[in-house]
Order: sequence, then structure tokens, then C-alpha cells
Amino acid sequence: MEDKNNSEIINRNHPAFNNKNAEPFYNIIQEGLKDEVDGEHFWDTVSENAVFEFLYHIPGFTNKIEGRKAYMDWFGGYSNILYSSDNLKVYKSTKPKNVIILEYQVHGIVPHTGKSYDNRFCSVITIENRKIIHWRDYMDSLAVKLSVTPD
Repeated sequence: MEDKNNSEIINRNHPAFNNKNAEPFYNIIQEGLKDEVDGEHFWDTVSENAVFEFLYHIPGFTNKIEGRKAYMDWFGGYSNILYSSDNLKVYKSTKPKNVIILEYQVHGIVPHTGKSYDNRFCSVITIENRKIIHWRDYMDSLAVKLSVTPD
């Protein structure tokens, strides 16, 4: 599918498109951004040059990913198995008008520990030309630490 902001073709065979483990995340974001972005899948809604900032405190995890492809490459290897997402709250900024804030939760399992993964997020998303151009993410870093460390 061609991105309307540029001529790059999005690789729908990329592992990030087919990562069933992340579907609950993709679905809740699409629900929260409906009528604000164009695209059938989360990756269709992301501009080629989008910037993603993660205000997390997790050793070894980057705080910034630049570009859709780089984020797709990271997400292609996402290994947590999400089985649901819920508690979506959507806030639309009036100034600037192109910022949407989503609060939501995801639930699943961390395969290498067998522990439950239940996390809360707040994502501040900037939209331009009906595409995500900037994403600033906050989450419960302790929830990750507890789910990935052995007892």
C-alpha cells in the first residue's frame, strides 16, 4: 500500500504486519485514532519519517526510534503475547488540534518467564496529513520489570 505522504511502498509482508502477538495493541490504537488517520492497519497510519519517543526506564531499551521502518523492525520481533487491550480513553487537544492522547491497557503473557503482562499506557500522538508523525509514550515501567524478571 502506498503512503499518501510519500511514494514509499509499505511492505505488508514485513514481520511487524503479521505479528499476531501485537494485534490487541494495533487494534486499540486504531480504535482510538478512528476518523483521525487513514489506513486499515496500524502501520498504514504511520508516516515514513515518524518519530517515536519512549519515556520508559528499562535497561537496554532505547528511548527513541526514528522512522516507520525502524519501528517496524523492532516490532517485528515483539515477543510478548498480548491477548487483549482495554480501558481506552481518548482526549483530543484543541491547541494544537493535531494532538490526540490515548490511555489504554494491554494484557498478555511474557513467554520466557510465563508471567502475566498487564500494562498501562499513555500515548501522546501528533497527526499530520492523517498520518502519525510523532508518538510520545509513557507506561508503567515496573509492570514490565515484574513480568520479565524471574521470581
